[in-house]
Amino acid sequence: MRLIETGTGQFSLLLHAGTTSVDELIGRLGRTPNGYFWEDVAHFLVDTQDTTLKGRFSYDSEAGMFCAYGEDRAALEALAAMMSAVIADEGRMRLLIEASNGSDPDD
Repeated sequence: MRLIETGTGQFSLLLHAGTTSVDELIGRLGRTPNGYFWEDVAHFLVDTQDTTLKGRFSYDSEAGMFCAYGEDRAALEALAAMMSAVIADEGRMRLLIEASNGSDPDD
């Protein structure tokens, strides 16, 4: 996961799908760790952990990549921190998938 400045005051938070240590677990739990899955993870984290981030950036994910972008670097850094914690911890990822009440992140 990396945060880049794409232009003056414009930032993108990127994650290439299939590059995390929790991808195998995600697959075992019946999900596909693509960009859309990670976008759903981001929405879930914002909705459940930090609602102050709502509306402070946009998403433009695709199958091979998660992307959040906008002008609010601090908001994207906060999202990166929340997502990085899940990416680095299989236990957290398992709990997140269970807590999402079976919603299909591939939709």
